[in-house]
Amino acid sequence: METTINLYQKLWQASDDLRSQMDANEYKNYLLGIIFYKYLSDKMLDEVGKLLEVGDADLDEIQAMYEEEMDGDDADLIVDELRNKFSFVIAPDHTFTHFIKQIEEGTFQLDDLGQAFNEIERADKDFNGLFEDIDLYSNKLGKQPQEKNKRISKVMKQFAEVNFANYSGDVLGDVYEYMLANFASESGKKAGEFYTPQPVSRLMAMIAMEGKEDKAGLTVFDPTLGSGSLLLNVRNFSNEANRIRYFGQELNNSTYNLSRMNMILHDVPLEYQSLNQGNTLSDDWPVDEPTNFDAVLMNPPYSAKWDASKGFLEDPRFSEYGVLPPKSRADFAFLLHGFYHLKNTGTMAILLPHGVLFRSGAEEKIRKIMLENGSIDAVIGLAPNLFYSTGIPVSLIILRKDKTDRSVYFIDASEEFVKKGNKNELSEENIQKIYKALRSREEIDKFAYLAKFDEIEENGFNLNIPRYVDTFEEEDPIDLAEVSKDIKAINEEADKLKAEILADMKNLVANTDEAKAELAGFMEILGGDL
Repeated sequence: METTINLYQKLWQASDDLRSQMDANEYKNYLLGIIFYKYLSDKMLDEVGKLLEVGDADLDEIQAMYEEEMDGDDADLIVDELRNKFSFVIAPDHTFTHFIKQIEEGTFQLDDLGQAFNEIERADKDFNGLFEDIDLYSNKLGKQPQEKNKRISKVMKQFAEVNFANYSGDVLGDVYEYMLANFASESGKKAGEFYTPQPVSRLMAMIAMEGKEDKAGLTVFDPTLGSGSLLLNVRNFSNEANRIRYFGQELNNSTYNLSRMNMILHDVPLEYQSLNQGNTLSDDWPVDEPTNFDAVLMNPPYSAKWDASKGFLEDPRFSEYGVLPPKSRADFAFLLHGFYHLKNTGTMAILLPHGVLFRSGAEEKIRKIMLENGSIDAVIGLAPNLFYSTGIPVSLIILRKDKTDRSVYFIDASEEFVKKGNKNELSEENIQKIYKALRSREEIDKFAYLAKFDEIEENGFNLNIPRYVDTFEEEDPIDLAEVSKDIKAINEEADKLKAEILADMKNLVANTDEAKAELAGFMEILGGDL
């Protein structure tokens, strides 16, 4: 089997031709969509091989047998078996393997690939619209049909030798995340729509899963879903990973489709994933059981605008607070939404700009009530430049409903990072340092501080981290005697050099009146004479 690193490289190289035609936010849909389609095709053909008991046959051999069997008496039995296992069936002339053969023969047509996509989407409601962001007829692929054909064929041929059925969900999931990270790197600010860097996701999942490692049937929710990586990281910290139920809502339809593909590539059964496309703030979801979750993880768009109409004051997500977050900054609206859907025994982790910690007005009133209720458990200030979408430092806020006190644990992790290219990144050492401190809730000089409620109240419910964690570094005292000694030595050296220059200047001969005048002027500057 091909190494994972080689697989990463091969799949990423497939984007080279598309990269010259469109930006990363566009070509990622083509590349990831085709990878996903090949995954479905390879998995289905692999199952056909098992049904036909053909042992170690490769995909080409299984494809030939599949074509033959579908013309025989057992075709309906094979279709039933495949549909029961996958909820879809790809016809023999619409498999990825068949299309590669057509590409080599020069008979491949994009219309047939589009038909294959449509057949999968129609097979089950969970596949509806999965491929709708792959515009096979876009002029960005080429002005003429043969150009489009050639460009997509070239991408598909890059994958031809890789049998995705040979890889576990963990490996393919890692590959998918690798691709997302590369797309995010090239997408810049648009990356915020779909990607939270893996180390940050890992830290958040680790925190949210503390004490829940052995919980069977755990539920996790991300109302600003993105690619789904925040949700999927939870399974890395669960001993019951195969029984986790995932819930998420995403506004952007293209990103919503990415998350669905990501779930399937990670081998999450369809019955264990409940994903919805919609506006989280205006369209509260879910409203049917379950509505509260063991863990809530969020990386919402920072300081986005939202409706904030007075009707939301009657919404149970916001009614307790008597005010609404400002229309121009939805940060607290997202926080309150996630918190509303948190179980009494659950943990929530949300990334937000530092402004939520100290801004006045409605945000201050909400913050005060949450602090009085003991809802805010910890505030962690992360390093700048961790995200592809913004260079600003952000805060990671931890919330709980079952706290027995109203203290808040502050961590200044602004210096916890390693350089990686032009970005910063949390190393595993950084992650463990933050997590260990959070678990201990001990005061650590210039890094962490446990603030009692009375102290927070005295600070006017301002949660700005420097108010609690003093990171000031005193400069070494200046030795004035040593400085004077250095100045004296410098002056003596300067006098020596000046004397040497004057001696050399006196040996110069000026042949013209103009030259004599210039030489005299220079000597005057040096404090000498000819």
